[in-house]
Amino acid sequence: MTTTTLEGILFRFATAGSVDDGKSTLVGRLLHDAKAILADQLEQVARTSAERGFAHGEFDFALLTDGLRAEREQGITIDVAYRYLATDRRTFILADCPGHVQYTRNMVTGAATADAVLVLVDVRKGVLEQTRRHLAVASLLRVPHVILAVNKIDLVGFDERVFRAVEADARAVARELGIPAAHVVPVSALQGDNVAAASDRTPWYDGPALLELLETLPAESEIDDVRGRFRLPVQSVIRPQGGLAPGEDAEALRDYRGFTGRVSSGSVRVGDRVEVFPGGHETTVTGIRVAGRESDEAHAAQSVALTLADEIDAARGSVIAAAGTGLTGYRQAEAEIFHLDPRPLIPGDEVLVKHGTATVRALVSEVTSSRDLETLAHQPTSELRVNDIGRVRLRFAAELPLQRYADDRDGGALLLIHLGDGATLAAATITSLG
Repeated sequence: MTTTTLEGILFRFATAGSVDDGKSTLVGRLLHDAKAILADQLEQVARTSAERGFAHGEFDFALLTDGLRAEREQGITIDVAYRYLATDRRTFILADCPGHVQYTRNMVTGAATADAVLVLVDVRKGVLEQTRRHLAVASLLRVPHVILAVNKIDLVGFDERVFRAVEADARAVARELGIPAAHVVPVSALQGDNVAAASDRTPWYDGPALLELLETLPAESEIDDVRGRFRLPVQSVIRPQGGLAPGEDAEALRDYRGFTGRVSSGSVRVGDRVEVFPGGHETTVTGIRVAGRESDEAHAAQSVALTLADEIDAARGSVIAAAGTGLTGYRQAEAEIFHLDPRPLIPGDEVLVKHGTATVRALVSEVTSSRDLETLAHQPTSELRVNDIGRVRLRFAAELPLQRYADDRDGGALLLIHLGDGATLAAATITSLG
C-alpha cells in the first residue's frame, strides 16, 4: 500500500540547462549536500581539485559529474545519467540530462517520467533559446512541477534587481507555454546559496531553498492516486510455470491467470468492478499481487498482477480500468510532437505508434505547424526536422483507448517508431481526438 508520508514516496526529477550554466556544479552540490557521495570519491575529488588549482575553494563540485563531460568530448552518445540520492525526508531519482542542443532529445527521455524538471538559467545571460526549448519540452510533457534555478547569483553581487528581471522573463515564457506556476529560485551552485539551505545573502528571497522545495513538492503518484481513476495497461498475462510451492493449492494454481502491468493512475481494491478495453466487458477484481505478495489494494506507479472473476479475453495492449470509465477507441488524433530523429517527418510517412503497452501501425496524414522558439508561436510547415516541436495529425490501423494528454499523462502519450529500423522518431502528446 502506498503511504501518505513523503518518506515512502519516490520523487523523480530531471535537470536541464544550456551549456556552461553550471548544471554539473549544481548536481554535484546536490549530491554532496544530500550525502550521496562515498567518502573515497570525495577524497579523490578534493585531491583532483587541489592538483588543478581550483580557484573557488577546495572542492570542485562539477568533478562529481565530470565523467559525462569527458565522454561527450570523446564523441560518445550519451543518453541520461540516472542518480540516486536520499535525504531524511525523501528519496529521489535524478535524471541528469545533457545541455548541448544536439542532446535535447535526451532531455525528453529524462523528463518523460519526471515529477519535476529543474532548468538552470545563468543570471548573467538570462533566458536563452535552449532555455525556451527545455521549458517547451516540460510543457509538452506536462511535467507536474517546473523549477527554474537562476544560477551564479554570486557573480552579480546577489543583486535582487538582476534576479527579478530574469525571473520576470522566465515566468513570462513559462506562462506562454502553459506553465502557470513555475518555481524560480536564486542560487549559487558554487557557493551553496539557496541549494540545501536558505542563504542570508539573499534576504529579499523568502521562498524555500532548492532541496527543501524538492522535498515538499507532491509526486505525480500522489496526484494520480487521489485524482485519477484506476487504469492498468496490460503488459502480459501470466500462468503458473513449474511445480507447486509449499502450501500452494494445485487446483487454484491451474486456473490462475494474472494480468500484469504498472498502474498508470488511481487505485484498485479487491472486490472493485473494472472494465476491459477492447470490448468493454465488466468483471470484478478477485486478487492483487504487489512485489510478489498478496495485497488488498494497489496504487498508481506500482507494478501489479490482477486476477479477475470472469474469463476475459485480454492480452498485452489491453487496458483494465475502473468500471464506468467508458474507454473509447480512436483511429484518428491530433498530437503535438518533439521530433527526435535526423530524418524529417513528412505527410504520408508510415510509422509504428506505441501507446502504453500497445503498438500499432499509423500514418502521418498531416504536418500542420512547428513552434518558433523565439516567439513561441506555431508557424505553418510541411515537415518537422530533428529537435523541432510541432503538430501533426495521425491515423491508426487499430483503435487505441486514447485520452487528451492534458487530462491523462499516460493515456495521452505516444511514441512514433520507424517501421524499418525501430528507431524512436518522436515523442507525442494527444491534443485532440477523432
